[in-house]
Amino acid sequence: MPRHPRRTVSAVALVLSSLLARPGGSQPLDSSAAPADRSTPTARPTQGAPVSPSAPPAPLASHGPRKIDPERARAQIETLVTDVRRLGGRVGVLALDVASGATLAAFDQRGLYNPASNAKLFTAAAALRLLGPSYRYLTGLYGDASNGTVAELVLRGSGDPSLRTRDLWEMARALRASGVRKVAAIAIDQGYFDTRYVPPAFEQQPEEWAAFRAPVAAASLNANALLFTVRPSKAGQAASVAIDPPGFAVLQGTVTTARRGAPEKLGVRLEPNGQRLVAHLSGHIPEGGRAVSLARRVDDPRLVVAYALKEMLLEVGVDVSGEVRLGGERQKRLLVAHRSAPLGELLSALGKDSDNFYAETIFKTLAAEKRGRPGTAEGAAEVVGETLRELDAFGQDVVLRNGSGLFDAARASPEAIVRLLRAALLDPALGADFTAQLAIGGVDGTLRSRFRGWSKERAIRAKTGTLASVVALSGYILAPPGRPPIAFAVLASDVPGKIDPARKAIDHFVESLADELWKDARTP
Repeated sequence: MPRHPRRTVSAVALVLSSLLARPGGSQPLDSSAAPADRSTPTARPTQGAPVSPSAPPAPLASHGPRKIDPERARAQIETLVTDVRRLGGRVGVLALDVASGATLAAFDQRGLYNPASNAKLFTAAAALRLLGPSYRYLTGLYGDASNGTVAELVLRGSGDPSLRTRDLWEMARALRASGVRKVAAIAIDQGYFDTRYVPPAFEQQPEEWAAFRAPVAAASLNANALLFTVRPSKAGQAASVAIDPPGFAVLQGTVTTARRGAPEKLGVRLEPNGQRLVAHLSGHIPEGGRAVSLARRVDDPRLVVAYALKEMLLEVGVDVSGEVRLGGERQKRLLVAHRSAPLGELLSALGKDSDNFYAETIFKTLAAEKRGRPGTAEGAAEVVGETLRELDAFGQDVVLRNGSGLFDAARASPEAIVRLLRAALLDPALGADFTAQLAIGGVDGTLRSRFRGWSKERAIRAKTGTLASVVALSGYILAPPGRPPIAFAVLASDVPGKIDPARKAIDHFVESLADELWKDARTP
């Protein structure tokens, strides 16, 4: 046990001061986990296990008197458990004083649950620890240019989840500005990741074409989803349809323009056809109505960026005479480079927006960087497990098959999640960036419409999780000056069709903790 408990105070203060300086679908198959612990909920402060050398479990006198009433906490957790049981579900809860590790509220905290998108907390923490917040992805155009011609232009990706059509257009424009006027062929090097571009557990819903289930590739574009934008013309005429990114999908069928005031009815059915997709369009849109956009995932992402690059090159005046293909692994001469925003900024897609594509891509990046190419989901699971075990924040029974928590892919306990949360906040190298990527209650992300009464204090920072029968919420309640923050995890399962009431019960419990922590500190 460390001999300098005041270091914990300094670590928490450093993280909180950094945070204060910062600007402010349903899916199937939840868990069938171990039976619920039917013991009485715990709210008596007890000592938690230490999670890192700089995080002693001993209470710190400098924090002043504790502001959580044990009996009130007990009553609130009993209410939560009762409410979830009435819905036919089970729930596990743990809330800790971050600085001391003392338990504030607990029930079935070691039970295993499907954490849903709370699994993204593991991915984000491992990414910050192993790659660092300043890590940037490189996407490059490679080839040998001679007299304005490149015989084979190679686009090589390194897993950038944020590459968009405009980025590709700017790369094409930079290539032309360098003097290139003709490209004979385009090759895409996808070797940074393995060829299993459908993440583990995603096969549980193979016929789902919604964008949230998009596959993963080393060179991806627009999160490997196609956006169809339909605009009305005059009644009786065909509506206009634009596809972003261009080139990969071939349109068949039409959307007609109906009379003013008619209801919208649009259909998009995708069908694989060789290397590309055929998009079958149907339905109608009213004259004078708004443009309507529909997003659909692709089935095979490997050549999406290649066809789009060809379109971009033609648009900026570079002739492309040949077809596109996979390959180009041996080409080393870099002609144009595009670098992503820093990882610390990209992670907000995980914590605030719960983006599955970003999570799965970053997950595989960990394997490629730490295990070597090609990155695999299995290698990523090993890397994440090893990294979090170093923080004593990854229990023996935790299961992590993919990086997003989508479908039935993970098992975790409230205790494992809270230990991760505590370790991250107490680590000066992780705490500020890890907390900043979480949604802020009543302010942004997936918590924009929840905890609105706490938007002024910006105190509730958490990761949401929702599946067909699962509701989860884990994160922090940041404290007013002189009081330690709380780390909490609430995992509820077996509540199909009752997601909203389960979520309300969880929110009520978290708000009760916040009320106690901020007692006498909030201004009217």
